[in-house]
Amino acid sequence: MALNWAMLSKDRSPIPLPHETTITTVDSGVEVFLTIPDAPPVGSSSAGGSGGVQKMKATGRLWLTDQRFLFATNIGSSFESLSVPLHSILTTKFVQPTFGANYLTFEVKPSPEGGLTDGTTVEVRFKDRAMFEFVSLLEKSRERAIYMKRQAPEEEEGLPTYTAPAESSTVSMIGGVPVENPPSYD
Repeated sequence: MALNWAMLSKDRSPIPLPHETTITTVDSGVEVFLTIPDAPPVGSSSAGGSGGVQKMKATGRLWLTDQRFLFATNIGSSFESLSVPLHSILTTKFVQPTFGANYLTFEVKPSPEGGLTDGTTVEVRFKDRAMFEFVSLLEKSRERAIYMKRQAPEEEEGLPTYTAPAESSTVSMIGGVPVENPPSYD
């Protein structure tokens, strides 16, 4: 089962989207914990809930691109892959517990038919690596993706085309310039 699925190649690395650039990868020691509230019952494709809270854990590899957060699990995990567009990461929290390793949690806005529900949270832990550098890269990439998504509609719409107003019968025009002055006000 893939959640918000990603296409994987034979070596289980993600196939990039058009114009997508990889920012960083973590090739081993990544644990991802998913909490999917009111998940659909296992084996059901319905969008409705009543499956209760579903918790999943997997170990695998992680990629951060300029468009997505990608995670591909090791073979035999409860899910195959997780792909989250950066603009669909609603909130992030970098946790530094007193006892234990640092970790990152974030809430996901689910894609339609992606297998996730509203309120889904992802927790990412690294076994062999510091987390702070990755969190910094994720935050910067996420901010840029959100900025680019907000700019796209403005660029597509552009400014409307203006036309000259229809000529009035009370004002004489010579070469597009009014001949008479407007009336004066007392």
